Amino acid sequence: MTTISAIVPAHNEEQGLGDTLESLLSQTHPFDEIIVVDDHSSDRTRQVALSYGVTVFTAETNQGSKARAQNYGLRYVWTDLVLPVDADTVLARDYVELILEPFENPRVAIAAGCVLTRFDNTVPERGRSIEYLFGFHFQRPIQNAANSPVVCSGCCSAFRTAELRDFGGFPERTVVEDMDYTWSKQEEGRRAVYVGDAVAQAADPSTMTYLRKQVWRWMAGFFQNVRIHTVHLARHKPLLLLWILIAVWDIVTAPLWYAMPFLMIFVWNQSVLVTMLWWLAFESLLLLPPLIYGAHRRKIPYRVVARNVPYVYVNKVVNTYYAWKALLVELVLVPLRLSQGLVTYEKGRA
Repeated sequence: MTTISAIVPAHNEEQGLGDTLESLLSQTHPFDEIIVVDDHSSDRTRQVALSYGVTVFTAETNQGSKARAQNYGLRYVWTDLVLPVDADTVLARDYVELILEPFENPRVAIAAGCVLTRFDNTVPERGRSIEYLFGFHFQRPIQNAANSPVVCSGCCSAFRTAELRDFGGFPERTVVEDMDYTWSKQEEGRRAVYVGDAVAQAADPSTMTYLRKQVWRWMAGFFQNVRIHTVHLARHKPLLLLWILIAVWDIVTAPLWYAMPFLMIFVWNQSVLVTMLWWLAFESLLLLPPLIYGAHRRKIPYRVVARNVPYVYVNKVVNTYYAWKALLVELVLVPLRLSQGLVTYEKGRA
């Protein structure tokens, strides 16, 4: 029987850690061990973890990133599989049961489920809820069908422990270890799998400050991986490289798409009404079908989705700005040795 452990890296997570541990302890397929890495917290993170009866290891100094904190805990893992879970993430009760199924195939190295937002109280959270609903019900299933997932989310992915150790642990060379490992394994001919029925809920940035920090790290990490992996992907996994190039194309052309109404009105002298109807029709055609499907599948009221749609455009502005910044820094300035790129890991949530 396949054994599985959870690793929960936690730095000053006393407020949300209890909900995470309760979800891990209530799985229909129990974890064989739950390990909390208290990453030199200054609050009651360690005491909260101990109160749930899980294994706790406390780092003498802060490890500096989630990957390093997970590697700190990885040395103590004895099970076949390991599933790192963010200390602000809650797993559905059947998550482990479902995430184990792909590993019956020996070619599978990593598997991840569907991530939804836990909260939608603020502008960034509401925008993120739409981003997740779209991405996990349109992009991820297509990538999975093509056997080329672009990323197995770091908040809730399962890994083969021995294989992860042989790789050297969670990659520390970029600021997004989940994407780095997902691409690396597929370059080796191993499989990454998206399990749509396994649902995790993550607490996303509630303020613009933390949204900017998280998006900057995600975008910088994406282009760090583009810089590191492009040649290897071209040789060993061209289909995955195609998906990555599509993402880069979306980033490059995003400003033009959102500037198009202004160009039509002020340059090509189109009427405001015709322009806005044209733009909204195309935007709705692209956005709404996956949202309707996702809302139906996850039993989310349509009115909630409709209420949150306008906020996604706030997030898109932030995404576009930091994506372009990351492209210039990581693909231009770093190769020219004019910048080190992003090397400091910052959490995207208070």
